[in-house]
Amino acid sequence: MDALRGLATDAGTFLSRTRQYTEEKLGSAEKTELDAHFENLQQRADRTKSWTEKIVGRTEAVLQPNPNLRVEDYFNSKLDRRPKERENNYELLGIAMIESGNDLGPGTQYGAALVKCGTTQKKLGQLEKDLVNTSITNYMAPLRNFLDTDMKTINKEKKILESKRLDLDACKSKVRKAKSTENQKAPNNEDMVYNAEADLRLAQNEFDRQYEITKLLLEGVGSAHSNHLRCLQDFIEAQQNFFSQSQAALADLQKQLGNLPGSGPIRPPPPNLDGSVPSAKPYITGNGQMPVGNSMTRNAKVLYDYDAADSSELSLLADELITVWSAPGLDSDWMIGQRGSQTGKVPVTYLELM
Repeated sequence: MDALRGLATDAGTFLSRTRQYTEEKLGSAEKTELDAHFENLQQRADRTKSWTEKIVGRTEAVLQPNPNLRVEDYFNSKLDRRPKERENNYELLGIAMIESGNDLGPGTQYGAALVKCGTTQKKLGQLEKDLVNTSITNYMAPLRNFLDTDMKTINKEKKILESKRLDLDACKSKVRKAKSTENQKAPNNEDMVYNAEADLRLAQNEFDRQYEITKLLLEGVGSAHSNHLRCLQDFIEAQQNFFSQSQAALADLQKQLGNLPGSGPIRPPPPNLDGSVPSAKPYITGNGQMPVGNSMTRNAKVLYDYDAADSSELSLLADELITVWSAPGLDSDWMIGQRGSQTGKVPVTYLELM
């Protein structure tokens, strides 16, 4: 019986609220208006919720540009699964560069450069992971917690307040109806008025209590703003660390690449004291004679391996850099090449002059 009475009471309350809401929409019932300060608090809370949701979404896109992976990470977080370990784009690029450099020859200039670049790319990948993890912990998590707890609590209490407001206005309507002229002559009119006013006082107390609860929660959004500001500062600091450390890693990489053999800028030899252009180092032919009138030296990159046919020629390895110059009387298909203390003829078709 008690359960049936409870259901009947709930049904009656629901019908009363529905009737009050409908009459308000039709303009046939009065509505208790909330004060301007409370309305401003509600609007600030609604704007905060809307913009926080948008900022969270945009930040997620920055930290994880792949939308499919974002969805996967979202479901894993909802299922309390450990995030899946995966290489990011920097690390994948680094792995490809290192593997290609080792395959093409780490002893060659290009292979060595690929390996060094790949190592730096992997370092950038780890720095990016640190940025993502720090941003999720110090920035994203507090914002999501605000949406999932604070705002949900506020919305719940706002709905309760609206229900209490409908009950209050329904009781006001009952009092007005009981005191109306047409009901004053009813035999039990005094009891109707007494009961209606008692219900009104109870409804007013419940509304006032819920109003204060909701107001306190709405005022707490200001404290959430202060917390979000601290989280935002942490996020910017994490980004600053990422970019500064990335810049340092890339600057170090540039130095390493500049120290590779033959990777520096090609400069002509300094002039002699009398201002004349220096000649190339002399080329000693196989018979011990030295040609005269050599032109200025140049750097050249070897395109293919070449095995010397005799002692007058210089063997070559692909991708190495050598010094070359022309010599009087030498066939146009040949130049003089020098590697360290070794000198000999080299075929022009095997070279890329720099």
